[in-house]
Amino acid sequence: MSTVRLFFALWPSTRLAASLAGWAEQARPLTGGRAMRTETLHLTLAFLGPVDTALADELAAATPDRRLAPGDVAMERYGVFSRQRILWAGPADTPAGLQAAHDDLWQWLGGYGLAAPPQPFRPHVTLLRNIVHAHPPEETPAPLTWRYDRMVLVASESLTGGSRYRVVAQSRPRDP
Repeated sequence: MSTVRLFFALWPSTRLAASLAGWAEQARPLTGGRAMRTETLHLTLAFLGPVDTALADELAAATPDRRLAPGDVAMERYGVFSRQRILWAGPADTPAGLQAAHDDLWQWLGGYGLAAPPQPFRPHVTLLRNIVHAHPPEETPAPLTWRYDRMVLVASESLTGGSRYRVVAQSRPRDP
């Protein structure tokens, strides 16, 4: 059985991704670590992990018909996942609309036999991996507003030195 590693995410505009990369570069002298490539920055809504290719094809075909309610999320603070040695950017609190999008997505995925993880949703963008100092910088750059109206289904392929992400499907925005 062949599998593909998948996740659903919000994908930033080029401008927002560049600003988030700037956050990483500002933090790096204080935390150490390896910066994520700007073109790979994203906010994961649902990590599916390895999925049978037949199911992956079904999800890719169904994703354009999913509608994501438009919303905003403020990137306003740094955070750290100490055990994973990751520095991230994210909101102080999860916006209700983003939580609803996450919950609705997992409810839909449940129809495909996929189960949501037990831990609560913590929206974030991974900025640095393998950080040396497990404390986020005290000074945070000016907040960034991320306006979203669609999500993407992404295939993750492991390569030497990291991963390559390939967008395989995208939802459509809701009609006005």
